[in-house]
Amino acid sequence: MLRGIPEILSPELVKILCEMGHSDRIVLADGNFPAESMGKDCHVVRMDGHGVPEILEAILKVFPLDTYVEKPVSLMQVMPGDKVETPIWETYKRLVEENDERGEKAVGEIERFEFYEQAKKAYCIVATSEKALYANIMLQKGVL
Repeated sequence: MLRGIPEILSPELVKILCEMGHSDRIVLADGNFPAESMGKDCHVVRMDGHGVPEILEAILKVFPLDTYVEKPVSLMQVMPGDKVETPIWETYKRLVEENDERGEKAVGEIERFEFYEQAKKAYCIVATSEKALYANIMLQKGVL
């Protein structure tokens, strides 16, 4: 066992977070996200039974966000015409604020299909059981 590693982070995920280098990206995907098809060329970690916020909170405790880009945290934009509320985004912004001095300014949005394209290039996709819609979030790794 290791000290200071949140219990929710599996050995597999800790290994992947350690392997990731500066500017590599990790996607925390909601239950509707096509993780396996998008993740054909990357690591896919299943965390069934968990929601994105609890995983995000744990990752942000050990994962530096990139300081060389303006928005190292990306949310999937709601499609025009979709009448979907995204209260989970406020939780994400609070968690980022607790772990990065830029706070909410570090969070941006990416158009849905562009998010998919960028997810295909991610180092890792974490598949969760998150039920909230548009709850996908992408983090870009920084340096210590």
